[in-house]
Amino acid sequence: MINDTPKELNPDQEIGRLIDEVMSSSLTDEQYRKKMQRRKEVQEKRIAEAVPEKGLIIVNTGNGKGKTTAALGMVLRSLGHGYKVAIIQFIKGSWEPSEKRVFSYWEDQIEFHAMGEGFTWETQDRDRDLDKASAAWEKSLEYIRNPDFQLVLLDEINIALKMSYLTVEDVLAGLAQKPANKHVILTGRGAPAALIERADLVTEMTLVKHPFRDQGVKAQPGIEY
Repeated sequence: MINDTPKELNPDQEIGRLIDEVMSSSLTDEQYRKKMQRRKEVQEKRIAEAVPEKGLIIVNTGNGKGKTTAALGMVLRSLGHGYKVAIIQFIKGSWEPSEKRVFSYWEDQIEFHAMGEGFTWETQDRDRDLDKASAAWEKSLEYIRNPDFQLVLLDEINIALKMSYLTVEDVLAGLAQKPANKHVILTGRGAPAALIERADLVTEMTLVKHPFRDQGVKAQPGIEY
């Protein structure tokens, strides 16, 4: 017989325990129903107590693929809700991304600025990279402060931070100027600890396998760009 969940468990722990228990083949149909009913009650209570809305600072980092792709999914959702969106690319920009062509269908809702000149090993000019990153940050601040834009995506800004093209102190100070209901997404591997600490939502993409590293497959249209 499975004991009732102790009252001292927090909602996450209780839901985790309930999930483990319903996977047990020893449960009767009635026990299964009660466990799932309890999970429903816990989840509904959490939702009822949640804050209605809050502008989030979102960080997509890690060595795995998909950081920008995940952020663009949020961009599409925002566009679907009729929100205005700004995208500033800090590193990419030497080639015309297919995403920019697609987003041209929402030209009244979206501002897209590809302000980098490609990857750092392509430019080979640190002073120019510093100037480009600084210009991209100044452009970012315009949209971060602008209450008309619901979502701002700072693509690959974490790379600029990692390369010391920008300081985390300046970025945190800029984020503090956003309106309360604005969401800002910061992508790129190597996000600094101070940014992760400040963020409301952090996802780390873990690299398990990659076709270029493991098989020598070049970047392909529809997958990488």
